[in-house]
Amino acid sequence: MSKFSNQIRASSSLIKRLKQRMTNPAALMQSRSFTTLEGHRPTIVHKRSLDILHDPWFNKGTAFSMTERDRLDLRGLLPPNVMSSEQQIQRFMADLKRLEVQARDGPSDPNALAKWRILNRLHDRNETMYFKSIYLLCSLDYESSMLAHKHKWHFLLSVPLWRPDYCSRRIEYELSPFYGQFKVLIANIEEYAPIVYTPTVGLACQNYSGLFRRPRGMYFSAEDRGEMMSMVYNWPAEQVDMIVVTDGSRILGLGDLGVQGIGIAIGKLDLYVAAAGINPQRVRRLKQKVPGHSYQSIGPYLYANEFLMYIIILVLPVMIDVGTNNEKLLKDPLYLGLQEHRLDGDEYIAVIDEFMEAVFTRWPHVIVQFEDFQSKWAFKLLQRYRNAYRMFNDDVQGTAGVAIAGLLGAVRAQGRPMIDFPKQKIVVAGAGSAGIGVLNAARKTMARMLGNNESAFESAGRQFWVVDAKRPISMIEMIIDFVAVYSQGLITEERENIDPEALPFARKVREASHQGLWEGASLAEVVREVKPDVLLGLSAVGGLFSKEVLEALKGSTSTRPAIFAMSNPTKNAECTPEEAFSIVGDNIIFASGSPFKDVDFGNGHIGHCNQGNNMYLFPGIGLGTLLSGSRIISDGMLQAAAECLAAYMTEEEVLKGIIYPSTSRIRDITKQVAAAVVKEAIEEDLAEGYREMDARELRKLSQEEIEEYVKNNMWSPDYPTLVYKND
Repeated sequence: MSKFSNQIRASSSLIKRLKQRMTNPAALMQSRSFTTLEGHRPTIVHKRSLDILHDPWFNKGTAFSMTERDRLDLRGLLPPNVMSSEQQIQRFMADLKRLEVQARDGPSDPNALAKWRILNRLHDRNETMYFKSIYLLCSLDYESSMLAHKHKWHFLLSVPLWRPDYCSRRIEYELSPFYGQFKVLIANIEEYAPIVYTPTVGLACQNYSGLFRRPRGMYFSAEDRGEMMSMVYNWPAEQVDMIVVTDGSRILGLGDLGVQGIGIAIGKLDLYVAAAGINPQRVRRLKQKVPGHSYQSIGPYLYANEFLMYIIILVLPVMIDVGTNNEKLLKDPLYLGLQEHRLDGDEYIAVIDEFMEAVFTRWPHVIVQFEDFQSKWAFKLLQRYRNAYRMFNDDVQGTAGVAIAGLLGAVRAQGRPMIDFPKQKIVVAGAGSAGIGVLNAARKTMARMLGNNESAFESAGRQFWVVDAKRPISMIEMIIDFVAVYSQGLITEERENIDPEALPFARKVREASHQGLWEGASLAEVVREVKPDVLLGLSAVGGLFSKEVLEALKGSTSTRPAIFAMSNPTKNAECTPEEAFSIVGDNIIFASGSPFKDVDFGNGHIGHCNQGNNMYLFPGIGLGTLLSGSRIISDGMLQAAAECLAAYMTEEEVLKGIIYPSTSRIRDITKQVAAAVVKEAIEEDLAEGYREMDARELRKLSQEEIEEYVKNNMWSPDYPTLVYKND
């Protein structure tokens, strides 16, 4: 007992020293870190023995040190060899590789879901599973379609909710479901990003109603009107840093998926944790007895040993269910959402207004990212809220930023300075929220380079030719998964009922006629006559860049034309890299929204496939906004993020055709993007500070100090030292 008391006193002394460091201004920059303050300090726990091994928050499996095994009465309950977290990850990956098979994304892959069900039954039986993969099954609440897809097993990696049905069973986890899951994701981000995010998240959303087992996040619906202000207090966290919200109306390129679209919000928040180091949780112990409870769970509350462990979830996925216009879902008896047609007009706006007022009343400093709202509402909601709340729309602003970075990179890859960007001729296929967002951002970038006046804006607008292509939703298409493409063609001022957002980019009829074009001219005809430097696809129509279109691009006046097939998921990409390189030539620049493999030409030359993924920007935008304490997210902050990404690649890399970095560098990319956002917020006098770093201190920081400040506030999932205290 004296040994145990000494250990407690030693740990208390260590905590005191940490507190003393925080009062020392000279040590502030070194100590202001999620990792130091929340990852490495000892954690006081009030359970031992099997209770610890059954707790997904504190269990380390075979990584418990011998000292901890003695301190927590674990000696003899684990195999004798102490494994490092790196060894645990290696074992998990080895098991994963044994089951991995090649699979395409999409609903045509029944084997993946069959595999998911087999593993689900195995998981529910809780047989002796000591290998690392089991921790995923134990931690996921099975809103995860990715558990099945490509047989890599996990789609949602940030589900740290306790599952009480495990507590009475002898389960020995190989990794802590909380710390281990993110260590796996961060250590293997290039491989796992396509699992937790695009392209596989689309399959998850399509099958969400059948895969759902336990709730994740919050659901607000049209039936909750008048109740949302009280509903937000059902989420027990007094602090929430990030919310990703969707109404499910336009999930990737898959259309209206209704309530099932919450999967995209969960996947985005997983990347906030992995890429930006947003701390997803903290643990507080409340001095409250809960008689009669051994192990039970209500949301993120843990009842353990008759004491309440309060788990603060700092990232929150949200679904706003206003109905669905997807006839298949309206008739599906297993659909989990409201089976009524979508609200529209003032009724719809009123629901979103009530939600925004509620969350910002409860959490005034939260950052809200709007995700996959249909074009009809994406711009209106962005303009409605952006100057009053800390919010942004990733489809409009994030996609635009990533595209701008790629377009500037393409100019560099042509051996030209970025200042030549306003000379680029760009044909854009797609006039939805993403397409218009990119057009607006590209025009602003060009105009700024040309002098940022009215004449500059007019001149910049003449560099774009917009062709819209739509994929109608029909019952036949839903039943047989047939993609019928209806192209409305080139947008000119002659078009009736033109979208107001697209009007600034409509070509003048006389101007189009002089170029041999007309209202509704096909994409191939536009490419043939314009001979563009860039062909940019944001249409969500798979295969839109047909052989005819790509053959027409061979006539480009550029020595190195660029093709951006940016639509997600993979099956909606406008073309594949193989098609682009084989038809247009091996000297082109190619980028896509979903991941593709590089093309090997067999002569030592590689055709690089760049993934222009939003994950390069939105984690850094969110983290930079959080750490700056900016009141809003300004155009300048978004532009700074895009230019930071554009400048990230070296001259040698861009000349090889590499315009986007590898996702394996995402943590460093996010750090630099976040630092650029913080710096811009300071320069625009928007920064109000974060935690101990107030606005005055922020303004004193140099560029290097800002980057260090960001780095020190990026959380990492390291095992904490556990110290037992008996109450």
